[in-house]
Amino acid sequence: MDLRRLRYFVAVAEELHFGRAAARLRLAQPSLSQQIQALEEEVGAALLSRNRRRVELTAAGRLLLPEARAVLAQAERALLVARRAGRGEVGRLEIGFTGSAPFNPLLPQTVRRFRERWPDVHLSLNEMPTTAQFEALIAGRLDVGFLRPGQPMEMVGIAQRLLLREPLLAVLAADHPLAAAEAVGLADLAGQPFILHPRAIGTGLFDKVMTLCAAAGFTPRIAVEAHQMSTVVTLAAVGMGVSIVPEALRRLAAPGVAFRPITDAGAFMDLIAACRAEDDSPVVANFLSVLPSAEA
Repeated sequence: MDLRRLRYFVAVAEELHFGRAAARLRLAQPSLSQQIQALEEEVGAALLSRNRRRVELTAAGRLLLPEARAVLAQAERALLVARRAGRGEVGRLEIGFTGSAPFNPLLPQTVRRFRERWPDVHLSLNEMPTTAQFEALIAGRLDVGFLRPGQPMEMVGIAQRLLLREPLLAVLAADHPLAAAEAVGLADLAGQPFILHPRAIGTGLFDKVMTLCAAAGFTPRIAVEAHQMSTVVTLAAVGMGVSIVPEALRRLAAPGVAFRPITDAGAFMDLIAACRAEDDSPVVANFLSVLPSAEA
């Protein structure tokens, strides 16, 4: 059924006058009459009763009128949804992030900016290790990932953007002998018990710590494995061991803990945003548009 004819029918049904309906539609009256006749032929019933003095709806016309209004309203809604989807104003966005990423203000600030501009996009946030995020991006289960690879990782079909380069800090109990120093060399931590994420859930940071310690001439002795970054800091505060964490973890401010800069070269973690290189989703493009540029 031609939606134009339904629209013409509604106008005539509301005006009950072909002249006024034609003027409202900016259409010549003979053309309007022809379109109504064509609609009646398609329906197989008269919709309007016409004489020289007035126009009235037939029984079929009275029943069709609310249905026609509903069809036109639904068509308008469908058109609006399609237009908004084309502008990335509606839809769904699956975002992955590593366990340490939310402690840096960049991630929550980016999400807040996006929500302010596109409030009708549903956001789903998923904490996942870096390697798992790469796999989920390739498989299409994630749209954007916030990753902390321990070393540069090139993945076919995945575009990456450096967001920031964050220093790594040594975290230890406030009464630890090394806490009296302004900065710590990794060699100073040789022989200390370490608190680390299991590699299975924190690939990037785990590998980075292992690489830095190997460059300093030792392999860390892992005394405790902790699944949450907050637990790593809390255990260090009570003297269970030392650890190495991104600078953003300083915001935890746990009592009895000390964070110290590391003097060794390469003691940093990159925070990277990644998405599928060929993803042409307007929602993804809008999200990427609110990401900050990498710090110098």
